[in-house]
Amino acid sequence: MVLQLRGQSLYNRGISFFVSSSLRNLSTIAEPLVKSELEALVLKQYSHGKFYSLVKNAVSLPCVLLAACQNLSLAANSGDSSGVSRKFSIEEMGRELRLGKFDIRSCCVEFISSNGSLVLPNLKLKVLIEAIRMVLEIVYDDRFATFSYGGRVGMGRHTAIRYLKNSVENPRWWFRVSFAQEMFNDRNVDKLCGFVGEKINDGLLIEIIKKLFEFGILKIELGRCNSGRGLPQECGLCSILINVYFDGLDKEVQDMRLKMKLKNPRVGTGEKESIGNVFHKPINIYAVRYLDEILVVTSGSKMLTMDLKKRIVDILEQRLDLKVDRLNTAIHSAVSEKINFLGMYLQAVPPSVLRPPMSEKAVRAMKKYQRQKEVRKLELRNARERNRKTLGLKIFRHVLKKLKQSNGFKFEGEIENQVRDIFQRWGEEVMQEFMGSLEERWKWHWLLTRGDFLSLRHIREKLPQDLIDAYDEFQEQVDKHLAPAQAKKILEDEERKAEVEEEQKYAERTVEDLTKLCMKVSAPEELVRKAVKLVGFTNSMGRPRPINHLVTLEDSDIIKWYAGIGRKWLDFFCCCHNYKTVKIIVSYHMRFSCILTLAEKHGSTKREAIKHYTKDLRVLDLDGSEEAHFPSEREVKMMGDKNLSDPKPVDGTLSLLLIRLASDEPLHSCAANFCERSDTIMYRVHLLQNRLCINPLDEEKWICGMGTIHSALNRKCLPLCSTHISDVYLGKITLKDVDASSFIDLR
Repeated sequence: MVLQLRGQSLYNRGISFFVSSSLRNLSTIAEPLVKSELEALVLKQYSHGKFYSLVKNAVSLPCVLLAACQNLSLAANSGDSSGVSRKFSIEEMGRELRLGKFDIRSCCVEFISSNGSLVLPNLKLKVLIEAIRMVLEIVYDDRFATFSYGGRVGMGRHTAIRYLKNSVENPRWWFRVSFAQEMFNDRNVDKLCGFVGEKINDGLLIEIIKKLFEFGILKIELGRCNSGRGLPQECGLCSILINVYFDGLDKEVQDMRLKMKLKNPRVGTGEKESIGNVFHKPINIYAVRYLDEILVVTSGSKMLTMDLKKRIVDILEQRLDLKVDRLNTAIHSAVSEKINFLGMYLQAVPPSVLRPPMSEKAVRAMKKYQRQKEVRKLELRNARERNRKTLGLKIFRHVLKKLKQSNGFKFEGEIENQVRDIFQRWGEEVMQEFMGSLEERWKWHWLLTRGDFLSLRHIREKLPQDLIDAYDEFQEQVDKHLAPAQAKKILEDEERKAEVEEEQKYAERTVEDLTKLCMKVSAPEELVRKAVKLVGFTNSMGRPRPINHLVTLEDSDIIKWYAGIGRKWLDFFCCCHNYKTVKIIVSYHMRFSCILTLAEKHGSTKREAIKHYTKDLRVLDLDGSEEAHFPSEREVKMMGDKNLSDPKPVDGTLSLLLIRLASDEPLHSCAANFCERSDTIMYRVHLLQNRLCINPLDEEKWICGMGTIHSALNRKCLPLCSTHISDVYLGKITLKDVDASSFIDLR
């Protein structure tokens, strides 16, 4: 079958037109598919503008299910079909899906608490959800708008922040769409299934999505901060389904931006244009949507922004049937007011705020440093000349000694050429340094021309003509090579050129400060300090303190818990302008809180703990070698925004504590996805909000914008191997990567 509609795009991605002839018999081969093969398989189902029967022809195939197992697996043998078959039968699962007999209800694990119930999928249902997500990603990812972030490969928080910092010019007004806190109801689910049905003609897929919502596996709650954080109550399909639901809004906003460009033909360059003293600033509309967080920025008037806001709110309320919090969806000045977006503060500032000129103190320090470099350079040159002179004298003495002994140069190895090359190279280096020094040339010129009696006329008349000609030629060569007038003129021209360039740069900076605005991204220092105080890293005076709840852990686990939070904070806020403040909080408050906790556990002093663990918090592993999990002070200083990625928020690591149980429970296999290790230890889950007896809905006591793990998992027990308990503490995996059926309720 030849693909006609998307042939060119398939060719660009290296996929053959004749998909059916190049694919192997995927329904009988139990090997996981690579992404290109899966993409070819899904695109094979495309016909007349729609995808057909994706569950039967793609999702239910054993190779696709194995690829989903490989994505979910945290073990080394993730692609091994035999390892998966010990959990459940891939072939039987695929057959049930094709026949529509897959029982989703039996794959749900329910947890009941005083704060409500929580339904999580077991490992088998997780594989189905991941397989559907992989297929939907191929169907929709290329069709989403360019400003749609979250739940997409390479389109995370840092990518959105990079777009705001590099592409948004002269922002004047902006607003952030706030939703009332509500769950997706039946009308929203029907609309979502309708949007999916516009592109995919598959009744089985629509039925599975509806059942996932019906049984509580899929929960989309707008107006909260649990989306895209890896919390266990968030389903793997949430991100892509949110993008599908908001795709209509994205297309409308994209059309608004195109219409604005057509009205403003000079926007094509994307830069301000100046004619004389008149600056033209084009009117632009910028939009960024990260899942359900929407930010719209304009460089036009407030009336334009109000009209844009009204149109977007009408689309959300009328077409998407969502409740918008109109009170908090207010228009703010980008210059005078900050706005909270993606857990960071945004504000429009002049370029000099982001790239301030050097202060007088810094200029003095730079000049002092340059003088020190010149002094060191002079000392090295003098030392090199001294060593060269000493070595040259040794060579001369050696040559003279051999000359006296042998009445000539007669050696087994000829060294005359080597000696000649050495002295020639030295001479060239000396002459090059001499000719480059204005002071040396001036000195020798003065010595060779001062008070010479041969320049007197009555003396020249009494001397032979050959001597006079030789003297005149000598003076010409002295003036030609040693006269510093020309070199001095060149140096003066360079200094004058540097002054002109500096004045021009100062004028350009001044004009930019008056005519241009850039985006400043800041970490919320108050919220970070509040979180540090809430968890217990510092006392009421802001000084580091020990956390008593951690003394029951092993030394390495204590350090890993602190390291997981510290590294996540450093990764999350590395794109912020005030990143230095976050570095200080991590490198000082958290580091010394960890040291004090270790000292509290062993009944020692802080000085003794530092002497034993060092400030880098090094511990010995099972082999006796040192390990350093917490970032060192030097490593923290070198961190920056050079390598931006999609960071996982620190909430899961910060609000979770696993305490080892001293019990004689029978051996269980590791609860991590597809981990078959049986050398496990039982750990009890302790959640931050339950340990502190704080309601996360109380914004005065809780941290605004900080997600929480559902309280139904508090005090549940998990068997984990040494590798995965270390990954949990370091924040590499979360409770979302754990099989829900492995939770044990021990009283």
